[in-house]
Amino acid sequence: MDIDLGLLGAHLREHEVSPESAVEVERAGYGTLWLDASPPADLAFAEKLLDATTRLVVGTSVVNVWTADAETVAASYHRIAARHPSRFLLGVGIGHREVHTEWASPYDTLVSYLDQLALAGVPAERLVLAALGPRMLRLARDRTAGTIPCMVTPEHTRRAREVLGTGKLVLPGHFTLPEPDVERARAVARAAPPGNALQVTNYASNLRRLGFTDEDLSGTGSDRLIDALVAHGDPAGLARGLTAHLDAGADQVGVYPLGDDPIATLRAAADAVLAIRSE
Repeated sequence: MDIDLGLLGAHLREHEVSPESAVEVERAGYGTLWLDASPPADLAFAEKLLDATTRLVVGTSVVNVWTADAETVAASYHRIAARHPSRFLLGVGIGHREVHTEWASPYDTLVSYLDQLALAGVPAERLVLAALGPRMLRLARDRTAGTIPCMVTPEHTRRAREVLGTGKLVLPGHFTLPEPDVERARAVARAAPPGNALQVTNYASNLRRLGFTDEDLSGTGSDRLIDALVAHGDPAGLARGLTAHLDAGADQVGVYPLGDDPIATLRAAADAVLAIRSE
């Protein structure tokens, strides 16, 4: 792949980022800004972020196959790729059965969506798939450049690398909060994803595959589970939690910032990781 994604990715929703703050993310040392949730098919905001920055890669995490028409997404991809070559990556995902009333045959639906993108000329090497389970990971391996999972641990990263092998991208995201008070950090995490997303079937099933129990998943999560999903503490704690994914085989670790100031959290995480990686 001729796109330089960098070791760190920043995960932000549209309301958390502006063209101006995207410049801050770039200056903080991030190689990629992942536009989270389900961006509309025109991908206009992703293009604005690219226009405002100079080297930052922008990706979608992820375009939702139930809400974004494949033909429109493909046209948007070609428009952006022509304007910003080697700076855009299209992440695609199946969404959640709890949200989409039309949910049915998720694997076949995703295969059909990838077929439509391919027919419209979107190259496989510019696609990544939000894959959690083994079957979806194999699809990511066979039909795209790799996978961009979230709500995962370094153990999932290790397993994903085993499935995808070398030469494919493994781009996990990890929740992060620079809060030295353990109980306060856990409380913040429980009031937001990951804590309030544990009953989402896709995530819960994957966490059970990783060895977490019904007790871990009850309510807003056990301490053990929250600590596994969130890097929190001092800079050393943030760095340990995030670089564990790189050590497990990730090409990049994405930072999902928790707390009231996501850009400040991203800066703290980048400072922590880049400091330890330069030693």
